[in-house]
Amino acid sequence: MAQYTAKRSEKDCLEKVRNIGIMAHIDAGKTTVTERILYYAGKSHKIGEVHEGAATMDFMEQEKERGITIQSAATTVYWKESKINIIDTPGHVDFTVEVERSLRVLDGSVAVFSAVDGVQPQSETVWRQAETYGVPRIAFINKMDRVGADYFMCIQSMKDKLGANAIAVQCPIGSEGDFMGMVDLVSMKAYVFKDEALGAEFDIEEIPADLKDKCEEMRTALLDELATMDESNEEFMMKVLEAPETLTEDEIHAVIRKGVCENLFYPVLCGTAFKNKGVQPLLDVIVKWMPSPLDRGIIKGTNCDNEEEMALEPKDDGPLAALAFKVMTDPYVGRLTFVRVYSGTLEKGASLLNTTKGKKERISRLLEMHANSRTDKDAFFTGDIAACIGLKNSATGDTLCSDGTPLLLEKMEFPEPVISMAIEPKSKGDREKLSVALGALSEEDPTFRVSTNEETGQTIISGMGELHLEVLKDRMLREFKVEANVGAPQVSYKETITTSSKDETKYVKQSGGRGQYAHVVLEISPNEKGKGNEVTSKIVGGVIPREYIPACIKGVEEGLNTGVLAGYNLVDVKVDIVFGSYHDVDSSEMAFKICSSMSIREGCRKAKPVILEPIMKVVVTTPEDYVGDVMGDINRRRGRILNQENVKGVVIIECEVPLSEMFGYSTLLRSITSGRASYSMEPSHFEKVPAKIQEEIVKK
Repeated sequence: MAQYTAKRSEKDCLEKVRNIGIMAHIDAGKTTVTERILYYAGKSHKIGEVHEGAATMDFMEQEKERGITIQSAATTVYWKESKINIIDTPGHVDFTVEVERSLRVLDGSVAVFSAVDGVQPQSETVWRQAETYGVPRIAFINKMDRVGADYFMCIQSMKDKLGANAIAVQCPIGSEGDFMGMVDLVSMKAYVFKDEALGAEFDIEEIPADLKDKCEEMRTALLDELATMDESNEEFMMKVLEAPETLTEDEIHAVIRKGVCENLFYPVLCGTAFKNKGVQPLLDVIVKWMPSPLDRGIIKGTNCDNEEEMALEPKDDGPLAALAFKVMTDPYVGRLTFVRVYSGTLEKGASLLNTTKGKKERISRLLEMHANSRTDKDAFFTGDIAACIGLKNSATGDTLCSDGTPLLLEKMEFPEPVISMAIEPKSKGDREKLSVALGALSEEDPTFRVSTNEETGQTIISGMGELHLEVLKDRMLREFKVEANVGAPQVSYKETITTSSKDETKYVKQSGGRGQYAHVVLEISPNEKGKGNEVTSKIVGGVIPREYIPACIKGVEEGLNTGVLAGYNLVDVKVDIVFGSYHDVDSSEMAFKICSSMSIREGCRKAKPVILEPIMKVVVTTPEDYVGDVMGDINRRRGRILNQENVKGVVIIECEVPLSEMFGYSTLLRSITSGRASYSMEPSHFEKVPAKIQEEIVKK
């Protein structure tokens, strides 16, 4: 085992480390909450405002201009002797990969909800992502000062829409313009914030008389939930039933912490970050209730040598295991790779093994990031989030470990792009720069893909939405100084087959000297929806020699990359290589690869191919007066209405609409609703296009 020279400082002991993310729907106030955390924790001396383009965590020019978060940004603060690593994530669906990869490496997260809107579509998406990775959550109901704020409606919407066991641990004092603070249901004390002190000062008082009964009722509900949640803790249960007044605050905090760490329930707090109320109590409970890397327990992975499951304890002197979760290009230091250290110690100058790619890496510098500023460090320890310079081959989702422990951590899955556009350099001088820019951006963002259209020779860029590609194009111009022309956005269609077929192809070429010979028989059938392509060899008796089988599989896979109707990727196709023959002299890997590629294309032509289009889940929020116009427009766009809900005079319409019909929707929606409606959109699934539209696509 490696001997580590670096030692963790006492104030950073592992039990006191918290890795948390701030996640929410767009405009719920994530970045504003993070700015207040930085201010109260003493990390920044001035509160940065999103609407002024001065937020610390939104440091990209595009973020400042649009007032939205595009890249997840990391920082570290200290609060009451605990070290908190914070990642502020985007809320816009086009940048959902930023949330996905952040949640993969976090131990807990704060879900921010708007007190006016409750659970919104993107809140559901990020909640589901957190569910996938089993990330413990605390809910913070923000914007309690806004007109229409309703704390209890938000809790109910968490239960109804997320199926979450959401329980209030605070009771708001006033709401809208009269919001003053909150009552802590554990200590039964009121926190009243002083406006003139920017929320840095607050008084801890007795509960206002008009709230006493309500708070007693809410505390009883909280204690009942805690008692039933952990039936193994009989002593706590008996105290709740027989003498709740004898319970100490520490006892209640211990049970809440266990419930949060095990995802048994989600405590709900309230406040208004913009008006500086409620952030310090939120920091207090992050420290008290959120898990440390120790609480998250054993790290499981696969041993690369024998493919058996491995388990590592989170400790500094253990074997190194880290996950690269983000790559970005920094204008000053070049390529930065963000890693989360799960076990062991990561030291400057260390040699590492990238087990995902089977390549060796060396760290030249280690940095602790605070948004886009940085501090050099000699080492990072278990539970830390580090930025590394010098890793040339590591990409998002790669595992890094010490040479003697070839461990592979669970990979990250990313959604397929749904929109694409052609891009070309404006001048010959921009050609090389464009290539470098596209390479760097696709390294940073796994949902950004670059390909070449074989028929036209055009470079095609694909992403998660119009805003996604617009921001990437903007970054090319500003960061990489590339002048480029882009075509209109195009939908990323797919192709698939609807029936089974069989194809036999012989590839024979004789041109003097050694010829080319290959013969394959393929059985082709539709695969389960969403399962992807599967290519398997069922060759027996050596009719195709074993050394040519990988070439056959590669040929089939390459053939599936170009569809038979309009050149789009073929998906959900199952292919069995069942028979063939070879020639002792003329057969080669190249011949079998070409033959298999020809055979799969011919076989798919016989299997009644169809074109699939991406369907988007769209949620429109509109005043009642415009419901008819909005729904009529959705129907004209081939949309399907799934659900309609009326909340306080506002109608929320859930529907599914083909992406091809959604271009320019924001302008039209503003027009038909006098600017009073809003909408959100996220990819849902792929569906067969109607026959008439398929004909038009094929003609193009």
